[in-house]
Amino acid sequence: MKKVNYYFEGVPEINQILPKKSWILNCVKKEHKSILKIDFIFCSDNYLKKLNEKHLEHNTLTDVITLDYSTNEYLLGDVFISIDRVKENAQTYETTLENEVSRVMIHGVLHLIGYKDKSNEQKKIMRKKENKHLDQKNI
Repeated sequence: MKKVNYYFEGVPEINQILPKKSWILNCVKKEHKSILKIDFIFCSDNYLKKLNEKHLEHNTLTDVITLDYSTNEYLLGDVFISIDRVKENAQTYETTLENEVSRVMIHGVLHLIGYKDKSNEQKKIMRKKENKHLDQKNI
């Protein structure tokens, strides 16, 4: 069983811009955690909105939803990412699609690790962690 998997649900595969799986493994290791399995599912706005309604009872569009099944010992979860949202965010924040995909992916992983982003203080910590791991992506 592979620890990190990429799946595509109703959207074209974007393998050429996805980060190496070793980057995800290294990020988790630097956070002193271990992975049992993390599945990244890339999908459309519509697909993710339905999940948002079902699991979080939110009737809104979002870029990422993390479903966490982790244990005390291992990270286990599904990270659903809307390619539509990520493309729009890349334009809004004037960054590359590759960088925005990586940011949303590590955001989902940080949720599995236990970081939250409900309060302003939590959001600051989350963004700082995202940036730290993104800076180390190409090392």
